[in-house]
Amino acid sequence: MAQSVNPTRMVLYGLKKRLSTAKRGHKLLKDKQDELIRRFMAIIKKNRALRIEVETSLAAIMVHFANARLKMSYGGIMEALMVPTREASLAVKYKTIMNIKTPEIEYHDAGVIDLTYGFAYTPSELDTAVIDLSQLLPKMIELASLEKACDMLASEIEKTRRRVNAIEYIMIPDMEDSIHYITMKLEDNERGNITRLMKSKEIILAKTVNRIEY
Repeated sequence: MAQSVNPTRMVLYGLKKRLSTAKRGHKLLKDKQDELIRRFMAIIKKNRALRIEVETSLAAIMVHFANARLKMSYGGIMEALMVPTREASLAVKYKTIMNIKTPEIEYHDAGVIDLTYGFAYTPSELDTAVIDLSQLLPKMIELASLEKACDMLASEIEKTRRRVNAIEYIMIPDMEDSIHYITMKLEDNERGNITRLMKSKEIILAKTVNRIEY
């Protein structure tokens, strides 16, 4: 790139301004990247703890459900679970993290769990599985929100990292090379001008001396 620029003082001045702007932009992007990573790690820590809790609870629920399945037919279970245990609603809101709008799902329910099937033909393991799963649902929804926030932050961190690296390893070195090239060219031109002036001065002095001697 350095060889393709016009080695003039105006271009040198413009490159120095661009270099200064690039360095400020690099610092801002680096600070943004560091803050994004800090926020990301905090959410990851919370996400991991909640995921372990949800997966542990789901494993226990699946054990109860499997035991109930051994005592009932598939059709009987489908008929028992046909009617929801309670009404629930979801509201999606957005929270801004470093100018990134991450979704936040709010869960609302009636509060009371109503087992709508008859107890005479269903085992107690099914009751336990349904009740525990209903109580676990809000945490599963919260986990989904955290997972989405993690994905969005990870994507933004990657894009910011690429920009930081492009400025640090491509843009700034190219501009520094161009500035060095133009500076060297201008210095060479300056030395050439001084040499020509000195040579001209010697010629003039020589002619002056010859006239005097003549």
